[in-house]
Amino acid sequence: MRRRSSLILLLTLLPTLALAQVRTPSPAVSEPLREVPVSVRAQPLSQGEVTHQVTLAAPAGEAAVTVRSVQPVSVVGQYRIAFAALDVDGDGFISRAEAQANPTLADEFNALDVKRRGRLDRTDLAGWLID
Repeated sequence: MRRRSSLILLLTLLPTLALAQVRTPSPAVSEPLREVPVSVRAQPLSQGEVTHQVTLAAPAGEAAVTVRSVQPVSVVGQYRIAFAALDVDGDGFISRAEAQANPTLADEFNALDVKRRGRLDRTDLAGWLID
């Protein structure tokens, strides 16, 4: 009798257990940073031109993620520099270390270093130079 009760209980719970194993993906949610660092400028994602986009694959049952980089619609900071003053070693480039003398340039260094060389030349800084 006990074996039969266990079997009936198992057959009763089986559909519930099967449903508990099925995961339905929850929709992806994004939200703005709660504590925005001082060097980050706020801009709605709907503004500005999308410069790059990639969709990351996701495991079955999970939503794919799309990552976009957006060109800012406005810039803030000191964007005029004297190249010779920052090129301390006189090699014709401003290194990441040399860029630290100008906080705005230091913040924007990665965006300007599109060739990923770790240094900037006069063509990389077009529009920034006063000399």
